Amino acid sequence: MCLLVLAWMKHPRYRLVVAANRDEFHERPAAPLAWWGDGVAMLSGRDLAAGGTWTGVDRAGRFGAVTNFREPNQAASPGTPSRGMLVPRFLAGDMAPADFIERLGESAAEFAGFNLIVGGSRSLLYFSNRSADVPRQLQPGVYGLSNHELDSPWPKLTRARERLAAEIDRSGEPEVAALFDLLADRRPADDQVLPGKGLPEDLERAISAPFVQHPRYGTRCSTVLLAGHDGRVVTAERRFDAAGRLTGATRIEFAIYEPR
Repeated sequence: MCLLVLAWMKHPRYRLVVAANRDEFHERPAAPLAWWGDGVAMLSGRDLAAGGTWTGVDRAGRFGAVTNFREPNQAASPGTPSRGMLVPRFLAGDMAPADFIERLGESAAEFAGFNLIVGGSRSLLYFSNRSADVPRQLQPGVYGLSNHELDSPWPKLTRARERLAAEIDRSGEPEVAALFDLLADRRPADDQVLPGKGLPEDLERAISAPFVQHPRYGTRCSTVLLAGHDGRVVTAERRFDAAGRLTGATRIEFAIYEPR
């Protein structure tokens, strides 16, 4: 996943509001949003190449999301563990978010660069194996994460975060359709603010938009999550083909048990 914006403890009804796009090569197989089996009570999409996921929530309302850290000139070494397994590892266990992050710190260097957000009903933490200022417990607010450190001022991240903040500040309930709309923004950044670090120019321009459309690599799915203070969770996903056309949609609502 290459773009995630979230509001934590900023809405009177929802403790957590998430809008996220997963960007990936089009040929990499994936399964749609669904409850996992294998003893993992987790709701998410699934990367069928490595078996992990990009974002998910469990029956107790715990949440996890991971993004790669952009390092275009550093290829992962053979045998490097998949970053996509970090979210299932958290959600399949029973450790508190802070305890999980502390344990992960012992092996974080084994992974290629990553950002990770994990949380429960009372806390939300950010961690990265490429940042010195971690772990960081998030205070109530609106945050954005892409493929650099939390709230790095990349144009697409700033634009999406501002739109989420405006949606949260509106009276009433955040609308799932409005959150999908902010994720569907295909307008690239101006050329003068592109990072220009090791990618072909056409791909660099494409990935500067919140919704990435490119023949080889792009936004494969958009995910919206609303976790209520009342224990209700809404998770919705829209899936897209290489041309950016909608190919499927899933919406699942459930009530959490034993919130942690």
